Amino acid sequence: MAKKVTATKANLIKVKESLAFAKKGYSLLDKKRTVLIREMMRLNERAETIQAEIEAAFKKSYEALTMASVTMGWEAVVDLSLSMPKEEPYSLGYRSVMGVEIPEVHYRKLNPKSTFSIYETTFAFDQVYLEMNALREKVYELAEVETSLYKLAKEIKKSVKRANALEKIQIPRSEKTLHDIEDVLAEKEREDFFRLKRVKHNTQK
Repeated sequence: MAKKVTATKANLIKVKESLAFAKKGYSLLDKKRTVLIREMMRLNERAETIQAEIEAAFKKSYEALTMASVTMGWEAVVDLSLSMPKEEPYSLGYRSVMGVEIPEVHYRKLNPKSTFSIYETTFAFDQVYLEMNALREKVYELAEVETSLYKLAKEIKKSVKRANALEKIQIPRSEKTLHDIEDVLAEKEREDFFRLKRVKHNTQK
């Protein structure tokens, strides 16, 4: 239950300031929510595109792997795969969207001039190597986008909750308190006016 505020001019000023602050906070939260939703929609479209690209890349990689196995033999493919350059580690960076830290995956992209011996491989094996590395880059990108979507959704939920609390609870409560104080002070002013008028009338008799 809200604590009743004493109807004084000092409290009137405080309530007005509190109400103005709450309205400004709601406005900022509303803008933040709009920006985050817009960013989330953009990333969601990007995620759908990347997922489709990954499915296509998986298909191409599998077809190339099948062809390499047929032309070179499965054992040769396995042996050569073990001699491939190891995947270099990635690092994480962040960018800020309305105070939300959005991850960015940093990694070194594949150099098409790979280090394995061309005379030992076929075109199909080279294609597998290139396709698998392209697929790795897409997986990194999808992980970055999906993590960003999760963070944005979480922050949007918090922003909506705070905005609703201000819009439906805090602001109406402050407006009612302000109205009540103004009514009481107005009534006091009327009483003071009539009291002074009566005193003036009595002194003139």
